[in-house]
Amino acid sequence: MAEALVETVRGPIPASELGKTLMHEHLFVLDPELERTYPRRYAKDPAQMVEEAVAKLDALADLGFSTLVDLTVLGLGRNIDLIQAVASRTAVNVIAATGAYVLRDLPLSLQLRGPGRTMFGGPEILTQMFIDDIVRGIEGTNIKAGVLKCATDRFGVTKDVERTLRAVAAAQAATGVPISTHTNARSRTGIDQQRIFADEGVDLGRVVIGHCGDTKDLEYLEQLIENGSYVGLDRFGQDFWLPFEDRVDVVKQLCRKGYAGRIVLSHDACCHNVGYSEEEMRQFVPTYGFEHLARDVIPALEAAGVTTGEIHEMLVDNPRRVLGHEAK
Repeated sequence: MAEALVETVRGPIPASELGKTLMHEHLFVLDPELERTYPRRYAKDPAQMVEEAVAKLDALADLGFSTLVDLTVLGLGRNIDLIQAVASRTAVNVIAATGAYVLRDLPLSLQLRGPGRTMFGGPEILTQMFIDDIVRGIEGTNIKAGVLKCATDRFGVTKDVERTLRAVAAAQAATGVPISTHTNARSRTGIDQQRIFADEGVDLGRVVIGHCGDTKDLEYLEQLIENGSYVGLDRFGQDFWLPFEDRVDVVKQLCRKGYAGRIVLSHDACCHNVGYSEEEMRQFVPTYGFEHLARDVIPALEAAGVTTGEIHEMLVDNPRRVLGHEAK
């Protein structure tokens, strides 16, 4: 059987070449409307943004990481031209995403269209948008999305959130591309996502439930894993959600229970976020960025008794299985 290929911004590569992988990150989180309407406050020189991102990815490569999954989609200002400019200048593989980051309501123009809409009904436009990104290419380029993204937060499963989850599920069923999510762990919204995905026929083994490292609720995390999904302990460095020591302990406890094969690790950091400067973020989280896992988390896990093999599984084997569509 031929080895699975994974779509990156530079083109498809064998899954075995992914190496150490950060499964939930962002290069640029943007808001085009703010940037156009208030450019002096919110716009930044694109060339400078690219330079800074390339430097950060080069530093990540120097620490032994080979791949970064960029989960920036509709609602977070995905700009494939900027992403491509970065990916073309670094050794790190960048995987682009499709889907939508909807915490409560879709953009108004999309609320008007789709099944059951009063004015413009018809088939689900979201599903076709996502499939086009995966099969044809993003924004008229030949860059194909390698992962689907959706969200459920403290607002719960609103009408538009459910619509987005079901559209992502339909796109997953049509293409086989895995799903990676944003959740509110304290509200246990990952269970809602799994319920809807299962209802749409998604293999939950093709799903990473994100931001699970924001809670010490092991019963909840075990339920997600036993239902078949991977859990993303993917906000290392964002200690205002959960302290560093607790995050490390959650990984240790899950590994002790034999769940290392269902965990992926990351930071949910970005090179540029229109909502705050890096300097502002570092005031709250001094370890914010892509290097925290290599410099701080892995040594702390090893000191806590997590084995080298378990760390390799979480950083290399599990991402390869998810992104390469391998069964476990």
